[in-house]
Amino acid sequence: MAVMSSPAVATAPGAAPAKKSVNFANLGVGATMNMFEVTTLGQPFEVIKTHLAANRQDSMVTAFKKIYQRGGISGFYQGLIPWAWIEASTKGAVLIFAASEIEYVALGSGISPFAAGLLGGMGGGLAQAYTTMGFCTFMKTVEITRHKAVGDVAQKSTFAVASDIFKREGIRGINKGVNAVALRQCTNWGSRLGLARLAEESIHKLRGIDHSRALNTWEKIAASAVGGGLSIWNQPIEVIRVEMQSQLKTAGRPEKMTIANCARWIWQTNGLKGFYRGSVPRFGLGMWQTICMVAGGDALKKYVNDNYGKK
Repeated sequence: MAVMSSPAVATAPGAAPAKKSVNFANLGVGATMNMFEVTTLGQPFEVIKTHLAANRQDSMVTAFKKIYQRGGISGFYQGLIPWAWIEASTKGAVLIFAASEIEYVALGSGISPFAAGLLGGMGGGLAQAYTTMGFCTFMKTVEITRHKAVGDVAQKSTFAVASDIFKREGIRGINKGVNAVALRQCTNWGSRLGLARLAEESIHKLRGIDHSRALNTWEKIAASAVGGGLSIWNQPIEVIRVEMQSQLKTAGRPEKMTIANCARWIWQTNGLKGFYRGSVPRFGLGMWQTICMVAGGDALKKYVNDNYGKK
């Protein structure tokens, strides 16, 4: 997620919203916070979550052991370079731009700022998936789920794997599962932004804080953690996305997967509980991402604007 200031603000009750130009400093803030998030706790949570979603028979302990056996501590950072870094450094800009335009139009139609922000987050999530995230998310999953050579047997580089997939399946092959990614991002950002803002509103009411006063750092972190943690309600979509992009070969698994036949396959092999594999690490990932992007991002944005903004 990128940090978003309100991209469209109504100048007076009933007046058309005055559109603000894209703040390029905020684009840099979004990219910076995304890079920080994924390079610290983000990628380990992502690797554990993806492993459990793809290997639904494994326990959390087994997942830790297998990941560590693949490469020690570095095993928890598979897919970070270059795919997660490419994704993190680009998706924030797409989100801000798309959400800005959608929110401007939505406010102009007369709906509430909360609803406009919700629509902006959903639209921004869709834009992320279909522009920068589809390929990168697929390649991260490939790195985490593909067979790893052991001993003296050389294994292909990540770029060689991408090249092989492109030669076999073309552009569709390297964007496999992008529709599931889009559905995940749309629901992710709609719920994360909405629930975080709802949590902020609740803190104001519970503590009797005037709405004109901004929450302090710890209050913002708490609200962001609540919003990020509760956004795991769409975990079934994430499990379907991982299965569609997984490189694990299983007898009976459909060769050409759609969201529908992938969901049937998960149900047939693991039942209802299969759709919730990886929920625990994704809970941690959602909290960490939202804390970094909302609480941390707001703080960094304020610092940048105070020190380097127009005087």
